[in-house]
Amino acid sequence: MSIQPTAEQAPPRGHVRVVYLGPVAPHWRVDSDFGDRGLIEEFRQRALARLLLLPPHDPQFRRNRERIIRDAERENLLLDWDLGEPEEDSSGS
Repeated sequence: MSIQPTAEQAPPRGHVRVVYLGPVAPHWRVDSDFGDRGLIEEFRQRALARLLLLPPHDPQFRRNRERIIRDAERENLLLDWDLGEPEEDSSGS
């Protein structure tokens, strides 16, 4: 694997926070603190398409969350998740 130092050195292009709203649809909201409005809106649409009708306990959520994380890395966006509860340790059993 090769690491691209230029990607790590570049400042983030924006910040997004994915917020779980609860068990009643719509389940998700994507907020932004800073960044190009067009870039953030395109990312928001892709993220919401992956999360549509998926609560956090759904098995498909984990796969789609990883895709959203990779998408944010490609776009050089800072990404936070607010699931409304403490996250479980995913490194264990």
